Amino acid sequence: MTLSPRKVVTVVAEAALESRLVADLQKLGVPGYTVSPAHGAGVRGQREGDIEGGNIRVETVVQEDLANKILDRLQTHYFPHYACVAWVSDAGIVRGERF
Repeated sequence: MTLSPRKVVTVVAEAALESRLVADLQKLGVPGYTVSPAHGAGVRGQREGDIEGGNIRVETVVQEDLANKILDRLQTHYFPHYACVAWVSDAGIVRGERF
């Protein structure tokens, strides 16, 4: 079996940003994404309650150049203004033609 090298971009952000994040990912050309609820603690501690709607985790599998475009967009339009974090992981994908 041959695995195609791809990147998994994971974003954890305020749930209120979901529609905006998804719209930006689609404009950048991501082939698909998964959104799930998320909770935890970080450098600022744990959020108090879900008054703001909690957090989401958005993941997408993309080629490296698109991963860089996503991170650039996040750094410019999200990180300075919202509680969110992102990271990139290497992945070997079966059926790489879909990604």
